[in-house]
Amino acid sequence: MLGLMQDFPLLVHRVLDHAARWHGETEIVSRSVEGPIHRTTYSEINGRARALASVAARRLGVGQGTIVATMAWNTWRHLEIWYGIMGLGAVVHTLNPRLFADQLDYIINHAGDQWIFVDLSFVGLFEKLQDRLPRVKGFVVMTDAAHMPAATTLRNPVCYEELLAQGDAGFAWPQFDENTACGLCYTSGTTGNPKGVVYSHRSNVLHALMVSLPDVKAISSRDAVMPVVPMFHANAWSLAFSCPMNGAKMVMPGPKLDGASVYELLTSERVTLSSAVPTVWMMLLQHLETNPDLHLPDLKRLFIGGSACPEVIIKFFGERYGVDVIHGWGMTEMSPIGSAATPTAATAALAEDGWWPIKLKQGRAPFMVDMKITDDAGQSLPHDGKTFGCLKVKGPAVARSYFRDEGTQAFDADGWFDTGDVATIDPYGFMHITDRSKDVIKSGGEWISSIELENIAIGCAGVLEAAAIGLPHPKWDERPLLVIVRKAGAQTCKADIMAYMQGRIAKWWLPDDVVFVDEIPHTATGKISKLALRERFRDYRWPCA
Repeated sequence: MLGLMQDFPLLVHRVLDHAARWHGETEIVSRSVEGPIHRTTYSEINGRARALASVAARRLGVGQGTIVATMAWNTWRHLEIWYGIMGLGAVVHTLNPRLFADQLDYIINHAGDQWIFVDLSFVGLFEKLQDRLPRVKGFVVMTDAAHMPAATTLRNPVCYEELLAQGDAGFAWPQFDENTACGLCYTSGTTGNPKGVVYSHRSNVLHALMVSLPDVKAISSRDAVMPVVPMFHANAWSLAFSCPMNGAKMVMPGPKLDGASVYELLTSERVTLSSAVPTVWMMLLQHLETNPDLHLPDLKRLFIGGSACPEVIIKFFGERYGVDVIHGWGMTEMSPIGSAATPTAATAALAEDGWWPIKLKQGRAPFMVDMKITDDAGQSLPHDGKTFGCLKVKGPAVARSYFRDEGTQAFDADGWFDTGDVATIDPYGFMHITDRSKDVIKSGGEWISSIELENIAIGCAGVLEAAAIGLPHPKWDERPLLVIVRKAGAQTCKADIMAYMQGRIAKWWLPDDVVFVDEIPHTATGKISKLALRERFRDYRWPCA
């Protein structure tokens, strides 16, 4: 016997339709690429997305299954492009501007992108790169006629606002299956070529519902939300869908992500919730430290992910400004949120010294994410908070394969995706990532967490950024080397750092040496590139070895 409920396909454009119908006057505020602040509403975005869909189908030949790329900052235009293109049954492929030219060349050609929508910031990049992209028909420059580059050498350049003016704001969305592809995002490719993750309408809608839950981001129509995390970084962690789903005001920061610019929008637009990687919040922290008279009167929650969040950030915003910093974790393959460190009834009853170590973990899996740790043979391991294992996940917003059926070894016959992370899960259900499997330091047969070393080191006065890598050692197989970037003007030395770390970790975890550099390399998604660091220090010799 089947239920007698109506069929309601979970299509992404229904989210925007809902926002326009019931929260039509709610604002979307953007810092534009051209400079000025731009204000619009969900109702206007909906009409413009429909107009884009109509003219993209008619003039650009975009239809179901067409792959259209964007290289753009978080603005109202990027938002309406997402909904307009996805609403046609086409696929939006977000391009990360921090990738090298060879990486962009590879993923654009591998994806088969037919058109690329570009912000003004990236016109020059594609003027140089376009000859390596034979299947790209042309470029839509996301600006108006007044700012359209007059002498651009782009192939078939189209002015976005002039294109939109030819569209029909009353365009009716076509109907198609909710499992139709709508998004494509490539992994960072730290080992081998990047691999494509293909999101469906259904997976994006379900993921947005999950992210909105009280135990994840608790998004409501009373919130003003600023997605500092870019839309090209795994769906802006779902905020491009979960905000309109709940009728929340959106504050789009555009290209300016420095501490002063982020602070300006947080306060002027009365932002209550924001999401970004730790690097962004460290820049804001430094801005606030430099200007101690500044306040954050409206900010209630910060969601931090992308890499492990240092304790100093969580304490700074929590103790000084009363902001609840939520530690999260996820992956491109998970749409991307997989966990959030929000308290349960049991952990909320703990004393501060009992809850604090748990808050620093990556958190609990919400409904629609299944999670386990296993040994190398695939056998499940206990949730005792001590046993390390391979972290595996599955769920309706978790990839079951990569684009063009690549990377099949990451998925097992039972549907579990091997994240490549090494983790523990405690009796309360809180997961703690100790390392990437390729970055864990194996010393004398025991594991040392490079992430924990980094998070402790960054709490030392004068340390701006820290990275720990394992290097070959004649006696212990590997030992940790700590790489430090000092804050401007700081004189912090090795002895200061070693003294600070003493007593905070097991003695045998202490790094064997500390080196100071001007800059630590990062991947295109802002994570520390351990691969590049290991290459840089491959000829390093231990002082006493």
